[in-house]
Amino acid sequence: MIRVPPSPSGRGASALSDILMSTQSRNRSFKDAFLSPGLGLKAAVLVLLTALVAAPLLKVFGATLAPGAWSAWSDVLASNLSRNLFWLPLANTMILGAGVATGCVLVGGFLAWLVVMTDVPFRRTIGLLATLPFMIPSFATALAWGSLFRNARVGGQIGFLEGLGFSVPDWLAWGMVPTLVVLMAHYYSLAFTVIAAALATVNSDLVEAAQMTGAGRRRIFLGIVLPVALPALVAGASLTFAGAVSNFAAPALLGLPVRMQTLATRLYGMIEIGQAERGYVLAILLILVSAFFLWAGNRVISGRRSYATITGKGGRSKRFALGTARLPLFVAAASICVLTTVVPVVILIASSLAPSSSALFSDWSLHYWIGASDPAIARGQAGIWNNPLILSATGVTVGLGVTVAFSASLVGLLVAFVLARSRSGFLSAAINQISFLPLLVPGIAFGAAYVALLGAPIGPLPALYGTFLLLVIAATAYLVPFAVQTGRAVIQQVSGDLDESARMTGAGFLRRLFAITVPLAIRGLSAGALIVFVKIVRDLSLVVLLFTPTMPLLSVLAYRYASDGFTQFANALTVVVLVISVAATLFANRLQAKSQPWLQS
Repeated sequence: MIRVPPSPSGRGASALSDILMSTQSRNRSFKDAFLSPGLGLKAAVLVLLTALVAAPLLKVFGATLAPGAWSAWSDVLASNLSRNLFWLPLANTMILGAGVATGCVLVGGFLAWLVVMTDVPFRRTIGLLATLPFMIPSFATALAWGSLFRNARVGGQIGFLEGLGFSVPDWLAWGMVPTLVVLMAHYYSLAFTVIAAALATVNSDLVEAAQMTGAGRRRIFLGIVLPVALPALVAGASLTFAGAVSNFAAPALLGLPVRMQTLATRLYGMIEIGQAERGYVLAILLILVSAFFLWAGNRVISGRRSYATITGKGGRSKRFALGTARLPLFVAAASICVLTTVVPVVILIASSLAPSSSALFSDWSLHYWIGASDPAIARGQAGIWNNPLILSATGVTVGLGVTVAFSASLVGLLVAFVLARSRSGFLSAAINQISFLPLLVPGIAFGAAYVALLGAPIGPLPALYGTFLLLVIAATAYLVPFAVQTGRAVIQQVSGDLDESARMTGAGFLRRLFAITVPLAIRGLSAGALIVFVKIVRDLSLVVLLFTPTMPLLSVLAYRYASDGFTQFANALTVVVLVISVAATLFANRLQAKSQPWLQS
């Protein structure tokens, strides 16, 4: 009991009242801080992201430190096996990464310069075509390359050129060179998009001022254009490097037949033959390699001087006249675009109709599409639309795409809402970092992480390997960054005042989210969902380790058919995946209606 000395003026009673009110206020503040809806939502989102993203990666690392698993590290890094297990695949991976990054920056930068800064003819068409190759799965381009250049070194069908009588050398048919070319053809769109956006910010007044002082084209390029585009060049190189080192499809189709291994293919092989611990070690090392170069690229960008090119004064758009070089440069640009977009699709369609790759444009037949089983053709394989396994795979693939589009968009919406409405604080920072962590993790390594986490029972929970649920959870976690990015872009356009007004009237979080935010942002959210749909439908790296005969997917079946020598079936399946991907991507772009400065006059 608190005794208050008597006071004629009542100051003791007043002091007691102040103490009690202060204590109650502190209790309310404590309660509000830890039980407020905003903090509760942050905590729930953080727990969800930790379970989806961080837990699988921690499980992989923990699996390599378990009793009896330590030897996997020494086997991979310092044993008689390490040369073939790690060092040679690492060298091949680094060559691919560096070569693809260099080639993509050169090709993408060249096309971006033409489209944005010159008077090249049909620049809008070139700009559109330059963005399409990334829509085409890398395994589609690899299959098209094989249909053209495959020789008889590994047996099976020969390609179109060898069928015409040309002798295709081994270095052009298999191994490092074709893998490099295919990956450059697939990833240069990334570099083009990033660099074109940067070049579009170059103020023509700066260029004109330099010209008036007598500066030549070389000096203008090195002194004005290159510094402005440098961050985009580094970003493009980092993104394409990371994509190349983590790509599984192209090295598997063009390198494995001649025993050219990368970290991604070696990781797949280790887990396929039951050496999971070694595979997990390779997964960790692959993550570190990819993450290091992305981090290094960000450091280069963040550590450079700032070159401000956008001011309050409007800049005029002026394009350099190419003069006599206008037509040759257009032919060069058009050739690159056609060879990387139109030609692969034409070859895939022709190969799915021709009896053999050596005769692509003769004796076409729809057997490989709708034909019944015939022992005289393809060892009795029925056409893809008469094959129950392929029909099942089509349903599973589309169902997976729709389910993941919804689940990833929902998770991305929650994360984006938290980050858009509350950017400060430890929890917000942790949510932001974890939500974008999958961008640093190659798809095949992420798939391995989920095999480690959910491939075996966890307490009373059964193993999920071979189930549709595992595919959904893994794909949702892997594609969360894309959904978050789209969600943030659209939610930030919805004023927070609307949400605050609804909250003051007593509306709960879910009511505010689905009655106000979602309807206003539905167009952008739908576009983001379509992008997620496309990515999972055409993905091979993530799902190749999660594939089982009971849960087939089109991309993995296409890879399996190609590996087994059924080229026509593989190409037909790839055309199906391609049609779905391109149609959904174009629809997503239409919904987003993003302005592309290099396509505007």
